[in-house]
Amino acid sequence: MEIFRFDQGVGKKVTHFQSDFVMSRIIKTENPAQISCMHLEAKGLIGLHEATVSQLLLIVEGEGWVRSNGSSLINVKKGQAVYWDQGENHETGTETGMTAIVIESECLSPRDFMAIRDEG
Repeated sequence: MEIFRFDQGVGKKVTHFQSDFVMSRIIKTENPAQISCMHLEAKGLIGLHEATVSQLLLIVEGEGWVRSNGSSLINVKKGQAVYWDQGENHETGTETGMTAIVIESECLSPRDFMAIRDEG
């Protein structure tokens, strides 16, 4: 499991065409990908299961926790992303509620685009 950032602080300012915004790159796929939005209410849980393909979970609202292969709980929050390899057992939960986008594909390389989360 790896945890990345996609918040405004790691994005790049875009000014082309009189634009004024910050863009944080996430992923580029060459293989088919499935993209979904998950809405977890307070005390919500995505139970322990095996990743059938590589998965990237992007927290867009709220906060929660993740764990992989029996590890301790790791807190995650808005602006962070969690990557699991195919075959990795993992689960996600929240006490207060969380909304996340999940990208699933046979070939994901978040390290090519995203900043790794600071350990602090």
